[in-house]
Amino acid sequence: MNRKKICFVAQFPPPMHGLSKAVETLYYSQLNSDINSNAGFKFEKINLSNNRKLIYNVISIMRSQADLFYFTISQTRGGNIRDLIILKILSLRNKKCVIHLHGGYYRKMVDSLNKWQKRANYHAISELEGAIVLGPALKPIFQGMLPDSKIYTIPNCVDDEYLMSKEQFDQKQGRLKHSSVHHVLYLSNFIRSKGYPEVLEIAKLEKERVESGGQQMFHFDFAGKFFEEDEEKYFKEYIKKNCLDDFITYHGIVGGDKKRELLELCAFFVLLTTYPKEGQPISILEAMGNGMCIVTTNHAGIPDVVTDNINGIVTNCEEIIPDKIYSRMMASTKDITRYSCENREIIIKKYTQNQYINSIAACWIKILEDLD
Repeated sequence: MNRKKICFVAQFPPPMHGLSKAVETLYYSQLNSDINSNAGFKFEKINLSNNRKLIYNVISIMRSQADLFYFTISQTRGGNIRDLIILKILSLRNKKCVIHLHGGYYRKMVDSLNKWQKRANYHAISELEGAIVLGPALKPIFQGMLPDSKIYTIPNCVDDEYLMSKEQFDQKQGRLKHSSVHHVLYLSNFIRSKGYPEVLEIAKLEKERVESGGQQMFHFDFAGKFFEEDEEKYFKEYIKKNCLDDFITYHGIVGGDKKRELLELCAFFVLLTTYPKEGQPISILEAMGNGMCIVTTNHAGIPDVVTDNINGIVTNCEEIIPDKIYSRMMASTKDITRYSCENREIIIKKYTQNQYINSIAACWIKILEDLD
């Protein structure tokens, strides 16, 4: 079999985040001939996670005889310098490359650079065989740099390990119908612009309503990593100051069975993000696949997957008002099974692991056929 060789120039875990997880899912898929003897591709990888290995990685790129380079580009100024070096080497070697952008900030970053670096980016992108974005809302990032025919839209996916079975989903539907207290999940890194302080405020509003004689409707489950000590201090002190221990549980960094348990337990998923580098959060897709109502913002690629009043509560980034969001969450509890079914159906139709892998493969095949 004449297999085409694909060289991954990408970030592999650790650390584990949306980009590295998506790369790992693709690399260790049935497309890899080391895993599936009938696969049409042979993979090799150049791991960009450790910037101290730049020289080693550059040498590896110079030696690679891959038919196509699959490159996940950076959205930082420093990372962009590295990327320009890599793209220049590939251009000098007359190697073909498709980039994959797992975010929505690249164009803003490029247009804020000095004239030389900005011009270098526009030129480097124009020489590519293609660019992959996560959804239609993100296509304008490369318009004016590449023709539309070379801009591919391929959404993220829910990995099979975090997609509940039909039987589990049916059981969850039964629980949602009879639950008096719904669990609300924040599952993301603890960065202010991801919106976790606003979720704390919503939890405080719930406590105040209960203390005024109302029946408890929500319990708030937080999971994720703190990158800064100040963030962890703020989070813990807010809970302590407002006596929220009975309304909030922090689960730490979760994965495997613990993550599956949280996804199965919770009825609402809240990510009130304005994070500048946001793309299409895999956490939102995972929550949808596990039958949750999504509470989020109209930011980056999120409008491609969440529609207000259809499968979630979507608020404008400039109008993230906790008491209004809280009121809408309370009102939406009566329709929680409708939201749950809608989201499950969306994921099964468009965002499964196999659909993601097959879409990437189709993109590669098209590019390689155009080159032959």
